[in-house]
Amino acid sequence: MEAAAVATSTATNRSRVLDIAAPRLREDRPLRIAMLAPPWIAVPPSGYGGVESVVDALTEALIRRGHAVTLFCAPGSRSSAKVVTLLEVPHPDEIERSLYEADHVARAFELVDGAGGRDRFDLVHDHCGFTALAMADRLRTPLVHTLHGPFTAETGAFYARHGHKAALVGISRAQLEGAPAGLRPLAVIPNPLAAEDWPLQTKKDDYLLWVGRMTADKGPHRAIEAARLAGRPLVLAGVVQPGQRDFFEREVAPHVDGKAVRFVGEVTGARKRSLFSRASALLMPIRWEEPFGMVMIEALASGTPVIAFAEGAVPEVIVSGKTGFIVDDEAGMADAVARLADISPADCRAWVVDHCDVDTVAVAYESAYRSVTLEPAVAAVRYV
Repeated sequence: MEAAAVATSTATNRSRVLDIAAPRLREDRPLRIAMLAPPWIAVPPSGYGGVESVVDALTEALIRRGHAVTLFCAPGSRSSAKVVTLLEVPHPDEIERSLYEADHVARAFELVDGAGGRDRFDLVHDHCGFTALAMADRLRTPLVHTLHGPFTAETGAFYARHGHKAALVGISRAQLEGAPAGLRPLAVIPNPLAAEDWPLQTKKDDYLLWVGRMTADKGPHRAIEAARLAGRPLVLAGVVQPGQRDFFEREVAPHVDGKAVRFVGEVTGARKRSLFSRASALLMPIRWEEPFGMVMIEALASGTPVIAFAEGAVPEVIVSGKTGFIVDDEAGMADAVARLADISPADCRAWVVDHCDVDTVAVAYESAYRSVTLEPAVAAVRYV
């Protein structure tokens, strides 16, 4: 998943899906980019908000590289880009309500298509969900759509119907393995992280860490069992969202004693970075096809190895034996804890810098942008 080449792989990862040879567009002149964030949460997010964090990091990197970015986003957003808020209030408790997404996208499209002359946009980069892609053929400006979620029966049918209307970018090869037949994404580009914002800690505390939503798929109860088998204290961090309270009270709360298992709730900012950097390892006992997993690269950037099940994009991110361990079950996690001394914190961080650092990812997106702003006969997209 070498971002500089848009889609390459290490020897231990899945084979390469596609590659882009993107020629220069008018001597690589700066691009005018309409960055379309979701309407739910401000950019950058104050807490939960994975897509918004990605949008924030990528936007800032593109601006540093000389591009003119207009960020269409939720109220309360801050950015070095020109910020355009379209709705009156954000909607963090109404995520995926079509009423607000359609309103947000329609207002953005009106402004994008209405811009003329030197203010005309070269492209729209959509992170919004489904509305913008479904209506992309009504827009005169090319649209790049990042696939942030997994393919399900329902979303697969949607993309089979509308995927041809824009240039699609996947965030992992594992994600694209679930794509409907005939869907041809432009590139695989990992989610970005500003590695310099995450302190490298080489001396670790004794605790193991789990971070995520309180759902069975994310596996906090499995992390508790793995830590018990390993004889290590566990810190659980994350938000209990609506609909997750019953699971939390049944599977997690009875084990929280403040010593063997601590629950610290949602963590942000310096506290989050400290928690990641001091942990002996991040446990990721997921049982679903997670398209990426930002917590993995946040841990690795901090020099903290990851012990994970081989689900979703895990085999693309974790080099077993070098940046962590890929195991089958909780007993395997406990056995891997005993081998953590074999993992170098510097190697963990180096993998993130080489593959997912925001400037590397921005270069990959530039290649994708220029390929869609060229005439089709000129753009060179090579599928391998």
